[in-house]
Amino acid sequence: MKKINVWMMAAAAAACVTMNSCNQGGVSADATLGSQNDSLSYAVGVNVGNNIKASLATFPGDDSLKMDLVIKGILAVLKDTSALKMTSDNANAYLNAYVMKVQQSQAEAELKVGQDFLAANRSKEGVITTASGLQYKVITEGTGAKPTAKDKVRCHYTGKLLDGTVFDSSVQRGQPAEFEVGQVIPGWQEVLQLMPVGSKFQVWIPSNLAYGTQGAGPIKPNSTLEFEIELLEIVK
Repeated sequence: MKKINVWMMAAAAAACVTMNSCNQGGVSADATLGSQNDSLSYAVGVNVGNNIKASLATFPGDDSLKMDLVIKGILAVLKDTSALKMTSDNANAYLNAYVMKVQQSQAEAELKVGQDFLAANRSKEGVITTASGLQYKVITEGTGAKPTAKDKVRCHYTGKLLDGTVFDSSVQRGQPAEFEVGQVIPGWQEVLQLMPVGSKFQVWIPSNLAYGTQGAGPIKPNSTLEFEIELLEIVK
């Protein structure tokens, strides 16, 4: 979760009140709050609440959280630690175990989605499945040389999740990518060495030949990926 530096926010707000800069900027205390100190205290609470709300929105299981208990836990930490029903260490251990369990469940589900997709896709017209489980379809067959693992290549590509979400595209950037064949994910290494220069392939890469159990950015752990790759040249 995001860390909230309450002291820094309070210090900044206090400085604003002391220097009267808030009033100069057209910001004034709410009269219903009684005093500037009341307004300052409330403003800190609003800021902290907004940060907590944003953090909870990204927390797995957010929809099932009981907000009254969340608030009780916060108030116990702030006002009366003797009322805590978990120590900080116990709470952190519980949260870590919970998150790991959720992530494992999600990864297992993602793996099954990919396996089911590849099982159905392999029987489609034009799809070739290699011994590693990689699948590809030739869109355009080039006539140039095939690169080796030590070659540097220039290519255009678009990478998608199985739901069609584009997570990376040199085509959209308008700039071909250059890299050594041996320095990319295993699925790319394999398929590039099957492509004569000038070829364009549609490729499906199982998770163990892509980003595996770790994932990367928007790519979830155990994700099967789809690419359209055009091999433009072997860079000399």
